Amino acid sequence: MRVTQQMMTQRSTGHISQSYDQMMNLQDQLSTGKKITRASQDPVVAMNGMRYRSQVGEVEQFERNVGEAHNWLDSSDAALGEATQVIQRVRELVTQASNDTYEGEQRGNIAKEISELKEQLISSANSKVGDKYIFNGSNTTNPPIDKNATENGVTADSFTGHGDAVEMELMKGIKIDVSSAPGEVFNEELFNELEQLQADLENPDTTGEDVQEYLGTLDEQMNSIVNERAELGARSNRIEMIESRLADQKVISNKIMSNNEDADLEEVITNLTNQQTVHQAALASAGRIMQTTLLDFLR
Repeated sequence: MRVTQQMMTQRSTGHISQSYDQMMNLQDQLSTGKKITRASQDPVVAMNGMRYRSQVGEVEQFERNVGEAHNWLDSSDAALGEATQVIQRVRELVTQASNDTYEGEQRGNIAKEISELKEQLISSANSKVGDKYIFNGSNTTNPPIDKNATENGVTADSFTGHGDAVEMELMKGIKIDVSSAPGEVFNEELFNELEQLQADLENPDTTGEDVQEYLGTLDEQMNSIVNERAELGARSNRIEMIESRLADQKVISNKIMSNNEDADLEEVITNLTNQQTVHQAALASAGRIMQTTLLDFLR
């Protein structure tokens, strides 16, 4: 086959163009730190990258769910802690009032304090995380106890009716109940006992023995709160283990994604240096070929 000057020129130009393209790809890798910048450069790397990024995004969403779950449980435990203090204070007052040496006025003052403590219990029952009530199950938009319906005491009509348990997915297929059963702590029985206790303390015919009978009921309510807090603690411990596991998964997922997408900068710099040397040689060679004229052939 006869090789013409035009063929040599076109071939040299093609090689130089390919060299520019290779240097551009290497320069992109050096600038971005990634193996590819377009899916067409390596579809396999691009598809794997999308899958790995989806996994990392999923783990990050689960981590946000874990943070929300901690918020619910910590807020519930704090509210139950307040309720514990209230019941303890009521018990102290009952112990004092059970002394028959207390006069009617003194017991009346104790009754007033118990009334205020009852209001504090209602406030604890209506605790919120953000704009959600945490002691009303899935019915988070309504308070467990409607204060507008407590003017004549806390009755069955004062409770708005709690929904189902609030579950949060903290890992794929693993859901944890982050709500507290309001019926176990802030129930109608508790408020009825406090209202009856208040009424008895205001009654001058009530004896110390009558008042002392409330201690057993208060102890039962205290045990209910302790049991509920223990349940919250057990769930909190499990969530902490899930949180640790998610952290490990995130590290592994990011490592896999990095191995798939990130360029080896040492290798890229070496290849770029070699490609620049080859490119300079190609330019020098093409320059000699393209300088040839008709006079060079006639010599």
